[in-house]
Amino acid sequence: MPGRAFFGGSGMLVLLVAGGLAINASIYNVDGGHRAIKYTRLNGIGKEVYPEGTHFMIPWFETPIIYDIRAKPRSIASLTGTKGGFSSFGRGLLDDQPMEEDLQMVNITCRVLSRPSPNSLPQIYRELGTDYDERVLPSIVNEVLKSVVAQFNASQIITQREMVSRLVRENLTKRALRFNIVLDDVSITHVAFSPEFTHAVEAKQIAQQTALRAAFLVDQAIQEKQSIIVRAQGEAKSAELIGEAVRANQGFLQLRRLEAAREIAQMLAQSGNKVMLDAQALLLNVAGKDADDLLNVSAKKK
Repeated sequence: MPGRAFFGGSGMLVLLVAGGLAINASIYNVDGGHRAIKYTRLNGIGKEVYPEGTHFMIPWFETPIIYDIRAKPRSIASLTGTKGGFSSFGRGLLDDQPMEEDLQMVNITCRVLSRPSPNSLPQIYRELGTDYDERVLPSIVNEVLKSVVAQFNASQIITQREMVSRLVRENLTKRALRFNIVLDDVSITHVAFSPEFTHAVEAKQIAQQTALRAAFLVDQAIQEKQSIIVRAQGEAKSAELIGEAVRANQGFLQLRRLEAAREIAQMLAQSGNKVMLDAQALLLNVAGKDADDLLNVSAKKK
């Protein structure tokens, strides 16, 4: 009896251990941000996609395949050529004088946030496997970048960068959906031209600034010339009016003489220097005979 009880207890322990191992081998966990599909030895990949949580499977007969469906960043660089033609950076100071053909090589870096479509995980595994992003993204990003950049010349890539980025985003999103890959964001992070082209751009900008400054100086000279003409016309008109006033009224000249004397007196009063001059030289002798002489001369001329 004791032997039977011992073997009976050992058998139960073995059964419990075996049962625990079987249960542990029959369950699997799907973490947050992941999805799972099952491969069965009888039917292959199933159509059902399993969400987060704990799920059961038949050991050896079924194998779970777990995918990370969170968005992953990836930067891809591409060296491509711009559109052939004549660019404004290759022109002279006049737009109708092309100097060199705008066929430049540009290095573009594109950053994408990609994730697999959760409902299409069985198809993704059949066609691409678990490393779907490594198989698809480098090729389609390079192809889309080359096709979009080829539609613009070098100057347009700089001045119309927003449009270039929008076309890349739209075309790349459509191409990725064919492989059941969702792109949450597509952006162009870096654009670099050859050093020769960069120097040509800088030289063109300097030439444009010099031309604009020369045009400004020409306009300034024209404005100064017009202002001199207007001022001369105004002075001539003023002299004509003064002459008419003198001829019409002899007291006008005396009035101007009094105004000049008053200004000279104010200047001498405010000055701290001592001046030894006679009233005749300073036009201060407003009651003298010189005023009468001037009036008589003007009367005789009339």
